[in-house]
Amino acid sequence: MITGKNYIGGELSSNSSVTFKTFNPLLNIENSISFYEASDNEIEKSTKLANDAFKIFKQVSSLDRSKFLNQISDELELIKEDIVNVYCSETGLPEDRCKAELNRTVNQLKSFAKLLIEGNFQEVSIDTSIPERKPVPKPDLRKMLMPIGPILVFGASNFPLAYSTAGGDTASALAAGCPVILKSHPMHAGTGELVAAAIIRAAKKTKMPNGVFSNLNSKGIEVGEKLVNSHYVKAVGFTGSLRGGRAIYNLASKRDTPIPVFAEMGSVNPVLIFPKKLKKEYSELAAQYAKSITIGSGQFCTNPGIIISFDTEIFNLFKNKLVEEIEKISPSCMLHPNIHKSYNDGLENIKKNKSVSVLTKQDIELDDNFPNHVISSVTANKFIEDKSLQQEIFGPCSLLVLCKDQHEMLNVIKSMEGQLTGTLLAEENDDYLTQEIINALELKVGRIIFNGVPTGVEVCPSMTHGGPYPASTDSRFSAVGINSIKRWLRPVSFQDFPQNLLPSELKNNNPLNIERNINGITTRAVSYTHLTLPTIYSV
Repeated sequence: MITGKNYIGGELSSNSSVTFKTFNPLLNIENSISFYEASDNEIEKSTKLANDAFKIFKQVSSLDRSKFLNQISDELELIKEDIVNVYCSETGLPEDRCKAELNRTVNQLKSFAKLLIEGNFQEVSIDTSIPERKPVPKPDLRKMLMPIGPILVFGASNFPLAYSTAGGDTASALAAGCPVILKSHPMHAGTGELVAAAIIRAAKKTKMPNGVFSNLNSKGIEVGEKLVNSHYVKAVGFTGSLRGGRAIYNLASKRDTPIPVFAEMGSVNPVLIFPKKLKKEYSELAAQYAKSITIGSGQFCTNPGIIISFDTEIFNLFKNKLVEEIEKISPSCMLHPNIHKSYNDGLENIKKNKSVSVLTKQDIELDDNFPNHVISSVTANKFIEDKSLQQEIFGPCSLLVLCKDQHEMLNVIKSMEGQLTGTLLAEENDDYLTQEIINALELKVGRIIFNGVPTGVEVCPSMTHGGPYPASTDSRFSAVGINSIKRWLRPVSFQDFPQNLLPSELKNNNPLNIERNINGITTRAVSYTHLTLPTIYSV
């Protein structure tokens, strides 16, 4: 049952007179339930409760946190039919998409639960003392990663499950031992409440401290701003637009005590296509990329928004085939009228640009919130000159950039800002594919794909979902996969501590049986007698 209220810890609350409703873009009507925007009192109460909960939650064992995450996944499975119904009514997305995203969300929770059992995420390092070292004795030093405190997570518009209430940011923060205050996205507040209720039930069943999770509603930016400025909040996770992410980053940096913001923002995900690959597969590549550009109505952060190649006869064949294939695909509903409007505004800027040629038909009448699929083209030198052409247009469109030679392609890459992904479509022995081009692309992206599509982000330890600014605010971290937990942890060293006062992870007898680095050797050992420092360190 959806109440429209906020979860302040385990309690429902609705102090504010400000309400809003979600929208069904497929039917082009408002949904019936009213949601209460969080009041100042509820914001203060939820953040203080999270801070109080942190004092307890950070001491909860990895095993018990693992049980908590697994219980959340079980609770979500129990209400999956309700989630599907509400999700579809708030997004216009099909059932299959919802089920796939829910499955991903559940698997993310389970992957962090497994990580907690293994224990390696804390990167335990022990360097034992050398009291006889001259001229200064070496102290005993032990280091591990520890949770930083309550985390504010912003729900994402385009992924109501995988990047929102119980998504990757929340799952990784809870796994780290950090309570979460979730600022629910107003476009899918009903889906958010259902998931929040599942998290609360799991917290109660596994005896987690009250305040380990709260879910706050808002229709505007004020609630988010106040949460960012709360002195109880120690870091922020965000997935969304460059404008929104940068605003949050600026707010957080101006606090009396600045906090880190891990924002995944804009990306056009350049695709470089080389001649030998086109000669072999131009038709297949065109069909593959038509699907990649339009999947989910183009509302993926890894949508291939820029395709770069050489102005050749074979590329003209690819271009014509791409237009043909993309015009065959029926448009699908976008997430919200506001997103549809922003997409159309971006297309208008493209159409007004005299340097750009629009290649697809634009006189097709479509239902409300259904977008035109658009392919356009521009020369490399105009693309380099006009930075507006490098801005993300969130939807099913892509810009073809035509280069005269390798030097011009290299300059195109160098002119671009940071991206989540970069793709190479090439034969290994293609003369046009130089190491210089590969190196230039590697400097601009978080993930390089060879002969594939950027859409689709595998959730595994080797995945990087981030990249140089503005793809993300800190390119050293991933927003996807188990390594995303490192965003919510900080290193703490203990020097010359008595054994009985050390955290279990750092004790000599390794009671948790975790993998640790002892004097430069990775081991699960209990005894250190054979793990002495090399002689060079004793000099």
